[in-house]
Amino acid sequence: MDSIEKLVSDSIDLITDEKIWMNIGKGALKLVIILIVSTILIKLGKLAIKNIFKVRPHSAIRMTERREATLVKLLENTLTYVVYFIAAITILSIFGINVQALLAGAGIVGLAVGFGAQSLVKDIITGFFIIFEDQFSVGDYVRVGTFEGTVEEIGLRTTKIKSYTGEVNILPNGSIVEVTNFSVHNSRAVVDVSIAYQGDINKAETVIRERLATLEEKYEQIVGTPELLGIQNIQATEIVLRVVAETLPAQQLGVARILRKEIKDVLDENGIESPLPRLVMFSKPETSK
Repeated sequence: MDSIEKLVSDSIDLITDEKIWMNIGKGALKLVIILIVSTILIKLGKLAIKNIFKVRPHSAIRMTERREATLVKLLENTLTYVVYFIAAITILSIFGINVQALLAGAGIVGLAVGFGAQSLVKDIITGFFIIFEDQFSVGDYVRVGTFEGTVEEIGLRTTKIKSYTGEVNILPNGSIVEVTNFSVHNSRAVVDVSIAYQGDINKAETVIRERLATLEEKYEQIVGTPELLGIQNIQATEIVLRVVAETLPAQQLGVARILRKEIKDVLDENGIESPLPRLVMFSKPETSK
């Protein structure tokens, strides 16, 4: 009975101890303040990030809306993780937990994981710089090594490129060393037109130029009036004329097909023949016996 009475008495003393309640109140108040400050910092940081990217479109640096949204989301998530991590460490220190020991243990574990996941870390760092440096974005037509196609997705670890024939190539960002981006600037379509050697070259050039002058309004992929450069090559059976046209980014292949069709039609309409293979036969005269 004495032990029970002592336990009850100690419990009552503990509950009615003003110092304990003061410490609990101070700890709860500090916890609430830390959470409020963390929330305010995150909101202010996100607002600052959005304002920075609102100013950016007026600068000379080009950035697509999709890449801008990706980078904003990435920076916001990073800010949230950093603030919450600092808040968690501060809260643990308030409750008397040895934070330095936890950080030391986490550092050792992180070092061990880092040695085993160097390629993963490399992929993440490379992916961040791909997005941050605006190297390419979703929808761009690129060539990476032996892979060529349209970028479907950009992540911090991998990039997905869909080829012309439908295959989706998933590349670790760490393996992306050289990138050719066909979607940054306007492209150029180059078409060679063959005319029969005995054909009227002056007439062919005139009708081709007249047809080229009408294509800019007819096809939105063509930027400016296509240009006939002149004779590109002279061969035994044909004269080769070269036509170039500036196109929208990554539209040069389609425009080249359009140019071939339009030029073929205008040549047929004006009776200008394409070169045909010719066979010349020599007959050796028979000698009298």
